[in-house]
Amino acid sequence: MSREVQITFDANDPRTLSTFWRDVLGYVHPAPPGIELPGGADPLAAWDDFLEQAGVPQEQRNSASALEDPGGQGPRIFFQQVPEGKIAKNRLHLDVRTATDLRGAERMAALEEECTRLVALGAERIRRHEPEPPMSIGFIVMTDPEGNEFCLD
Repeated sequence: MSREVQITFDANDPRTLSTFWRDVLGYVHPAPPGIELPGGADPLAAWDDFLEQAGVPQEQRNSASALEDPGGQGPRIFFQQVPEGKIAKNRLHLDVRTATDLRGAERMAALEEECTRLVALGAERIRRHEPEPPMSIGFIVMTDPEGNEFCLD
């Protein structure tokens, strides 16, 4: 029997980090439990209202956030607030696969274009790895706004 996977990030600011990854991946913030949002409604505003009505103290309202693939194919991503900051390299990272069907200069140009978009969202570019056939077709190492490493692949 197969299992579903949820990817969980420890975060200082779950809402901000989830918004960054929402924009990177094209995911969405789900509606609060039991609430059907009308088209175009802001799920984060709905969460604000939900947490206020539930009596959650203001200082606890950014303790978690989640994202879902609107197409239902990708894993759910969860962001949980932790008191400590990131202190070491990730032992697990995401590969954001944006140019898998391209090779050579065309691939690296597509990765550079996506890198520029992600930097504008708050990512930091760390280094570019040139293609080294047959083992690597090239990629760019980046970090999200809290310093979590990921690759553009």
